[in-house]
Amino acid sequence: MTSLIIEGMTLNEEERLILDAVDQFLERDVRPHVRRLEAADEYPHEIADRLAELGLFGATISPEYGGLGLNAEIYSRIVEKVSAVWMSVSGIFNSHLIMCSAVERFGTEEMKQFYLPCFASGEKRGGIALTEPDCGTDLQAIRTRAERDGSEYIINGAKMWCTNSVQGNVLAVLAKTDHLPDQPRHKGISLFLVNKNMGYQSSKLKKLGYRSIDTGEVLFENVRVPVDHLIGTEEGQGLNQILSGLELGRINVAARGVGIARACLEESVAYAQLRHTFGKPICEHQTIQIKLADMATRVEAARLLTEQAAQVYDRGERCDMEAGMAKLNATEAALENSLEAMRIHGAYGYSPEYNIERYYRDAPLLAIGEGTNELQRLIIARQLVQRNPVEN
Repeated sequence: MTSLIIEGMTLNEEERLILDAVDQFLERDVRPHVRRLEAADEYPHEIADRLAELGLFGATISPEYGGLGLNAEIYSRIVEKVSAVWMSVSGIFNSHLIMCSAVERFGTEEMKQFYLPCFASGEKRGGIALTEPDCGTDLQAIRTRAERDGSEYIINGAKMWCTNSVQGNVLAVLAKTDHLPDQPRHKGISLFLVNKNMGYQSSKLKKLGYRSIDTGEVLFENVRVPVDHLIGTEEGQGLNQILSGLELGRINVAARGVGIARACLEESVAYAQLRHTFGKPICEHQTIQIKLADMATRVEAARLLTEQAAQVYDRGERCDMEAGMAKLNATEAALENSLEAMRIHGAYGYSPEYNIERYYRDAPLLAIGEGTNELQRLIIARQLVQRNPVEN
């Protein structure tokens, strides 16, 4: 829906139009259906189609390929808004856009011309296949292999926790192409664009939260992929290609954390004014006031860190430390605020009649996905030392 971007308008006007359209979409097409779809763990087909109409499958794709060309800052605001209503919806287009980013930044011009317009329109929807049963954060330990056979690669292996792998029709797949034992572990890993009709099998996984979205296990058994579906012009670049895309992914996860933390705060502030104990609203009790103050402070701090990371990314600068800080702070804020919201709501927070129990189930994923929070702490510490060397 490129008409959202109107020539001659200032960036602020463009942002307002886009964000207003997102708000209307969430209130009309998402919020009334969340509890029913989430309880049934049912994929939101109509919501996904509306995302395509809004152009969000092409949110960060360049306009020359049919996308909206949004910068990371406004994109993160969209993700925050979506996640404050239903986090699962943000996953439908975020994993897709990480795949798109890899193609746009590293693919051949022929690959970009052929695939990006289909990705931007939502005609083709996909995600990334990185994690395996025996390795998650440690991507260097993957076992999926791609063997060259003439004009094709033959891929064998298994991937886990792949978003859009069931309802989508294409994946960016990380696989070993160089199997020499004396090579460093990060060498010889390549990234492929693999269509579902090439033969991979996917099945949906059950989860505590983040329901309805199709997180799946994917099996590759002698899947033949044309050589021109290698992303880039040479083998062995896959790990660097996908890690560069995860910077935007971590900013996205941070924005999800801000959204959940904010939703917990807003619903707790409202509930605390309506719920009475000992003859007065619970918002007048100091214990509740302290909780609300801490929750609000977490939200604002998380949002500022996320905005900072997005701004650094938009300047084209390295932002693994900033993205790591944002991801760490915002996702911990979501975890803490969901727990405090549960305490403020009491037994009602434990009931599916309220949204709090869903936030409480969704938030833990954020501390794991796109690199665990423990890993983010290591990245932050290493970058602090590298950026601030001291001469002996």
